[in-house]
Amino acid sequence: MDSNAQNNVEEQQPAQRIQIYPPIATGVSPFWRDKYERDAKKYWDQFYRRHQDRFFKDRHYLDKEWDQYFSGSGRKVILEVGCGAGNAVFPLIATYPDVFVHACDFSQRAVNLVKAHKDFTETRVSAFVCDLTIDDLCKQISPASIDVVTMIFVLSAVSPEKMPLVLQNIKKVLKPNGYVLFRDYAVGDLAQERFSSKDQKISENFYVRGDGTRAFYFSNEFLTSLFKEQGLEAEELGLCCKQVENRARELVMNRRWVQAVFRFLDSVNYSPCSEALTKDDLCYQENVQPKANAEPAKDFVVDMSEGMAVEMFGVPTTNDNEVIKIELGGCDFKIKVLSKEYQHTCKSTGLMLWESARLMAAILSRNPNIVAGRRVLELGCGCGGICSMVAVRSASIVVATDGDRKALELLAQNITSNLRPPFLTKLITKRLEWGNRDDIEAIKAMSNEGFEAIIGTDVTYIPEAILPLFSTARELISSNRSAEKDQAPALILCHIFRRVDEPSILSAASQFGFRLVDKWAKGSPADQSQSLISSWFSGNSFNEHIPSSALNIMYFQID
Repeated sequence: MDSNAQNNVEEQQPAQRIQIYPPIATGVSPFWRDKYERDAKKYWDQFYRRHQDRFFKDRHYLDKEWDQYFSGSGRKVILEVGCGAGNAVFPLIATYPDVFVHACDFSQRAVNLVKAHKDFTETRVSAFVCDLTIDDLCKQISPASIDVVTMIFVLSAVSPEKMPLVLQNIKKVLKPNGYVLFRDYAVGDLAQERFSSKDQKISENFYVRGDGTRAFYFSNEFLTSLFKEQGLEAEELGLCCKQVENRARELVMNRRWVQAVFRFLDSVNYSPCSEALTKDDLCYQENVQPKANAEPAKDFVVDMSEGMAVEMFGVPTTNDNEVIKIELGGCDFKIKVLSKEYQHTCKSTGLMLWESARLMAAILSRNPNIVAGRRVLELGCGCGGICSMVAVRSASIVVATDGDRKALELLAQNITSNLRPPFLTKLITKRLEWGNRDDIEAIKAMSNEGFEAIIGTDVTYIPEAILPLFSTARELISSNRSAEKDQAPALILCHIFRRVDEPSILSAASQFGFRLVDKWAKGSPADQSQSLISSWFSGNSFNEHIPSSALNIMYFQID
């Protein structure tokens, strides 16, 4: 194509700028909403497998907050709902020698942690697995036998439409005039504010965390209405506020939770009271005045350990990542990526290592001539950058690009930990949002003659991104046409066809002067292309690098 024709193409199709990840949070899709509900037990099992008994602090504040409900004449029988690792159970039996605690959780791992505790004894504690939205508590506990139910940061994990089922179940085993002691997340908590800026909203005030567990944030109005409909009247109700400081991370986090006491009304002796007793030194109060004899509640204790509180508020930690080990051409790479348990709520696909990148990296490792002595550009490399790290061993220079700043931050860590000079100095990372004029010009400045090999793995999955992809590649590819076919400047794409099919890719490519020279598809007859790409696989076994039968390679050159 001559220079005039090239200019005409560029005039007809100006570089387009695209935002691949939606800037506005759209919430959790129906598919994931149903999956989180269906697999809730699995996610909490994973939670306790990871954290064991380290997430919540032992709740030694229970006697200070609610002593009058645990003490008194006679033996008190307590039901701890959502017992977790026993952070409330064991402080209770240590403080009150006469209490007996039934402890239930729908995570088998959590119950196992309780039974493995050094202070566990069957004469004081009965621990069992129970999903309170389905399982009948009366099969484990005699009806109307419980004096006090403790519900501490547990009801928030239940979807709002199933919360009445939990209360109905509890009411079966609660004595008339028995009490429910409640503490849980409140609307306006910092965690909710963080979730609101992400695609993690399931429904009103209901969100999914990065690990798949869920959290509901209560208002006083919602909470009192929910309990009152089940015959549980509020005796005390308050909104608690406290700042949690993590000096190591220089973070100050505003925690908000609601604390309440509900009574199961004896319908015979019940006479409605005018309003609930509220705490009077809280950071914020509802429009309800405390009774004159109310003792001020001071020094509220936050349940979570300081380090774990950071995770709860959505602040990334090193534990959010996992390391994938890859051996290529005698070199061992350790690639840090976002942990699998957090990937489902992450909008950035660049924080993962895709199978197409593994295949392309293996090809470059066994066929260094593809990039030998050439200027190489990788588009959408993500945090792994495995293709760029392999290519830099034979290329003259490699520029690894992505539009996601978080991916680039993790990419820099991976490059530093896997490469040494002189390769480390030949691999440059740059931000490139396809169609962004400033980004494109910055890349051009690094190679005035353009790039002789442009590589993209799994960058064709969003329909709106295809034209900006080829537009950007057209501006950055070398204009040298004198080389032999296998050495002429090329754009190499390796991917799985998802939302964009082959005809759509070819149509977009042709608009910017790209011609398909060769293609390869795993699973096609003879499992080979007819010319160039087939030579890359000759005499080599790539089965270990091709985990999917749907992988494809497309090799483009400029007309």
